Amino acid sequence: MQYKILIIDDDKELLKMLRRYFELKRYEVITAENGTEGLNKIKLHPDIILLDVNMPQIDGIEVCRRIRDKVSCPVLFLTARVEEQDIVNGLSSGGDDYILKPFSLKELDARITAHLKREKRHRNRTECYFQGELSIDYKAKTVQIHADRLELTKLEYAIIEFLSMNPGMVFDKERIYEKVCGFDAEGDSRVITELIRRIRNKFQKYTKTTYIETVWGMGYRWVK
Repeated sequence: MQYKILIIDDDKELLKMLRRYFELKRYEVITAENGTEGLNKIKLHPDIILLDVNMPQIDGIEVCRRIRDKVSCPVLFLTARVEEQDIVNGLSSGGDDYILKPFSLKELDARITAHLKREKRHRNRTECYFQGELSIDYKAKTVQIHADRLELTKLEYAIIEFLSMNPGMVFDKERIYEKVCGFDAEGDSRVITELIRRIRNKFQKYTKTTYIETVWGMGYRWVK
């Protein structure tokens, strides 16, 4: 299967390099030099999107916010920003991962491959999970409490899916990041604490039941 990749970045030389590299890897490559052009090319239905954060007029965070409800494919941010809040902002806008510039093409390739494989596994999954008032549809990627559907980002949903499929097992932040993002990278796990806090807040709007438990000094687990 030939995957279609959309790369949105205002660095023309970087676009040329990435186009050459991924065409050699048998991808169909679509490029855009700014956020406006990138938004117009979403209609070409890419399988994965590489999105620069720092762009004039419409930056990558805003592009991601605008497209997230319209596309389900993974969005990977390319960024020179290293502050934790910038990372959290990117993921909370609907991004699935980020990679710091300058980056290794092999590392980028590995992350893309991992995300595409995970998407394929999700498409093939048909099970549902029920626990008390909570239900998870793994095929539709939805979580409901009673009749209320939770509004979740892709990464928030992925954490719920991973933990709920392994109830009672304790996972540290690094392991959770590796499983939900498909690639283990030092420092990335620091966003997991923030994302789990957000998930808990969304649960608490509809139930007093604790589903994700903190095991101090060890990590997190899904309560059976």
